[in-house]
Amino acid sequence: QVQLVESGGGLVQAGGSLRLSCAASGSGFSLYSMDWYRQAPGKVRELVATITSGGSTDYADSVKGRFTISRDNTKNTAYLQMDSLKPEDTAVYYCRARRSIYNYWGQGTQVTVSS
Repeated sequence: QVQLVESGGGLVQAGGSLRLSCAASGSGFSLYSMDWYRQAPGKVRELVATITSGGSTDYADSVKGRFTISRDNTKNTAYLQMDSLKPEDTAVYYCRARRSIYNYWGQGTQVTVSS
């Protein structure tokens, strides 16, 4: 069992930056791939970024070059550095831990970007 807690969301002006954190409790964090998703009002949840247990990363086209996903296995934490934020980045951001058939979600953190 893995429990995830996101933090770091807030209100920021367009062009600004935020860093989201996803702290995991439980064992085996380093073996999980970690994803960041977001869901804007009235829209489906979309995958933003992924980092595998080996450290490989991938990004949605909409955030490439602006967002950076990373992880610190010594702290059982995944991060999403978000730069050059745009109003369309406004959403609730969720992290997910996945490994084989196991799949865990955090409760989400709100990010609001004002124009």
